Amino acid sequence: MNPLVVYYSFSGNTRALAEDIALILDCELRELVPERPYSFSYNTAVKEARHEIERGYCPPQLAGGEGVGEFDPIFIGSPNWLKNMAPPVLSFLRTVDLAGKTIVPFCTHGGGGFGGMLETFTRECPGSTVVEGFAAGAECSFDELEAWLEKLRV
Repeated sequence: MNPLVVYYSFSGNTRALAEDIALILDCELRELVPERPYSFSYNTAVKEARHEIERGYCPPQLAGGEGVGEFDPIFIGSPNWLKNMAPPVLSFLRTVDLAGKTIVPFCTHGGGGFGGMLETFTRECPGSTVVEGFAAGAECSFDELEAWLEKLRV
């Protein structure tokens, strides 16, 4: 097992979850960084994201979109934006060859769980095995995360 954790985070919540997963698994961590960052204003960023999601836009990446080589499984994390994954994560799924890999989705949310993200992972990763993910709300604890990873055993 040579896991990799890949994530996009706007406010830092998904970053914290990704860092905890990488810490527990003692594995490499990779942040997805779009060429054009979202606005620092939350309301403006929501408008920008809504526009990209509605168009199915995949922003070019400055960092994080490198190939995954010998890594497996690949943990992929995103905030829940309007019941969808953040567009930088969709870009990653569409530009990196994930065939034959085990994909483990995770997300942060304010009450919406995965929304439609699991369906998107399954659709965008047809040559991969997408396994049960982890949706972390505000009350999620480190112990819950550890228990999920122990149960997962990928």
